[in-house]
Amino acid sequence: MSSRRKILTVFGTRPEAIKLFPLVHALAEDERFDSRVCISAQHREMLDQVLEIAGIVPDHDLDLMTPGQTLDALTARALVEVGRVLDAERPDWVVVQGDTTTVMAGAIAAYYRKIPVCHVEAGLRSGDIHHPWPEEVNRRVVGSFAALHCAPTQTARDALLRENVEAATVHVTGNTVIDALRWVTQRVSEQPALAAGLAELEARFAGKRIIGMTTHRRENFGEGMENIAAAVQRLAARDDVAIIFPVHLNPNVRAVMNARLAGLDNVALIEPLDYPHFARLLDISHLMLTDSGGVQEEAPALGKPVLVMRETTERPEGIAAGTAKLVGTDPDAIVRETTRLLDDEAAYAAMARAHNPFGDGHSAARIADLLAEA
Repeated sequence: MSSRRKILTVFGTRPEAIKLFPLVHALAEDERFDSRVCISAQHREMLDQVLEIAGIVPDHDLDLMTPGQTLDALTARALVEVGRVLDAERPDWVVVQGDTTTVMAGAIAAYYRKIPVCHVEAGLRSGDIHHPWPEEVNRRVVGSFAALHCAPTQTARDALLRENVEAATVHVTGNTVIDALRWVTQRVSEQPALAAGLAELEARFAGKRIIGMTTHRRENFGEGMENIAAAVQRLAARDDVAIIFPVHLNPNVRAVMNARLAGLDNVALIEPLDYPHFARLLDISHLMLTDSGGVQEEAPALGKPVLVMRETTERPEGIAAGTAKLVGTDPDAIVRETTRLLDDEAAYAAMARAHNPFGDGHSAARIADLLAEA
């Protein structure tokens, strides 16, 4: 009988794939483990881009998404289908990352079978169950029963301890997103063609400071998206900046942004980027406007200030370190704070030089060791 531990890693979205591929690599290369991968394909196209660049072929592809699918329908399907995989694989551990519907359903399916769950990026808390929604509750649910909590920072660990999670199960590992960013940056440096697709835009906007932008959060749908678009429209009136905006596939984002921003000379509305091209966008940007969680961690690793278009963040370490600032979705606030970073060199330098609190690039190895010893 094999003494190798069977680990089933379950994920479904692009951000999960980015943050888990370093761990999947580490487990696959480690003789202590029999590594298996199950994807829900909660994000189909964007997920597949990451799998391709990372060289990961899933053992199970549930392909769960259907047009207009509700959260409860997705949750129910994920719970049942991941359960079937668990019954077939019978792993020793299930690994999930972060806060998506796939994470919550996959972890609950494991709990129902008394299979221990390792929660990567555990302990992030905004303190508001509606921001981010539904992610804040998804993360709390998994945190209530995971057997191994891999907290990216001491702040995240402290949050879990305040919720009476057993201290011996909580370990500060750093965030695997830094492992991923270092890996892909190295790949691009060795193979520049991997991120050559932005060259035309770089030439078009030569001499301008580029503002990289992402937005996709559900709690910003509607008025929030309209406000964000209005702010970008005002910023684009400056002749010294350009906005490169990979527009999320969700129609709640696309319809608003196309209506407001299509045709503006200083705004490039482009298709979602694969991971090498997104790393390149971070690299060439002067600053980032985002409501994404991952960008709050990635951009500071490259010295790029982040303005967070949300009312709260479950990553307060970046705010405390000075690498990020909450600006909400009020157009005046977004324009004011962006203008300050564009026009005030000292303000920009203070954010660009701040210490990145999210990791050192060795998080996946630490998590593998914890799984071997648990």
